[in-house]
Amino acid sequence: MIIIRRAVPRDAENLAEFASRTYAQTFGKFTDPHDLEEFLSSRYGTRQQLAEISSSDVRTLIVELEGQLLGYAQVRQTPAPACVAGEAPVELWRFYIDRPWHGKGAAQDLMNAAKASAVELGGRTFWLGVWKENRRAIAFYTRQGFRIVGTKDFWVGKDRQSDCVMVADLA
Repeated sequence: MIIIRRAVPRDAENLAEFASRTYAQTFGKFTDPHDLEEFLSSRYGTRQQLAEISSSDVRTLIVELEGQLLGYAQVRQTPAPACVAGEAPVELWRFYIDRPWHGKGAAQDLMNAAKASAVELGGRTFWLGVWKENRRAIAFYTRQGFRIVGTKDFWVGKDRQSDCVMVADLA
């Protein structure tokens, strides 16, 4: 049975490996290898994951089956871009499901848990940034009630990319 739970400090090392691997699988072929390596080491290291898991402003959720990590989401309180006009915005910062589990329901369950975490953080508006070329993710988020409201820059090393900003109401 799939379990979704809040990450704890002992998850940091496993989450760091999983997060680096899934990010690289998703975006690596579109990114300069040096920029990618720099990005992964600065954003997904074990110490970084431990700090995020321990932060009161971040909720890190893990999806697992019999101890195997299938995916994770991170929800955080952070300033929203100007195009996010809703009340009490909370960001869906990261959302990844391992490829073998795409289309098997884990993403829907994780999204429901992420929305509940956003509400716990006081959110009324849920927002995210998604690479404008990631059509699969944009389609998934649209099915989850998100709509595109603008764009923002996202930097991977020296590579400036353009993300769609999407919002959903949490009421």
